[in-house]
Amino acid sequence: MLSSESAVIAETGDSWFNCQKLKLPRGCGYEFQMQYGSIGWSVGASLGYAQAVPEKRLIACIGDGSFQVTAQDVSTMLRCGQKTIIFLINNGGYTIEVEIHDGPYNVIKNWNYTGLVEAIHNGEGKCWTAKVLYEQELIEAIQTATGPKKDCLCFIEVIVHKDDTSKELLEWGSRVSAANSRPPILSRSRPPIVNNRPPVPQ
Repeated sequence: MLSSESAVIAETGDSWFNCQKLKLPRGCGYEFQMQYGSIGWSVGASLGYAQAVPEKRLIACIGDGSFQVTAQDVSTMLRCGQKTIIFLINNGGYTIEVEIHDGPYNVIKNWNYTGLVEAIHNGEGKCWTAKVLYEQELIEAIQTATGPKKDCLCFIEVIVHKDDTSKELLEWGSRVSAANSRPPILSRSRPPIVNNRPPVPQ
């Protein structure tokens, strides 16, 4: 699937850690954004990359929570005739946030993702969607996306269990959680600010 004529974009989250394990052939592009940890950046980044480097087939790995932030960029991908393969990893929430600080706000409303992309498609341009639950279905979807649908924007929703995460994410999440739970450094090293200004006249 990967070659010198392809590129990979890994969304913030578990895609970070899983895509770093890929064995990329020489000339295969690879982009990810770790500095700010901005979820949703990869949808727009995929749009821009595919437009700037049309000779490469882009493969984007995007979580469901991240996709909900910037899903509308799929419309422009279709309008521009892009042939990106999007793997939408649907694990039912913000898994990376669960590992840092769990709470009910990390559970998101499940969308009909393939239905959404088909609605955006609206019969204009080339688009193919699939929803897979098992390994064999994923293999068949990849064969279709790289074979008869190679000239289409391909959107493959992959359903995974909410706890199916990489060990690297679990370790990273626990470290970030521990760092976030420390008291602020300033409160321990600086004396309290005293207000020495005179009272304001009434």
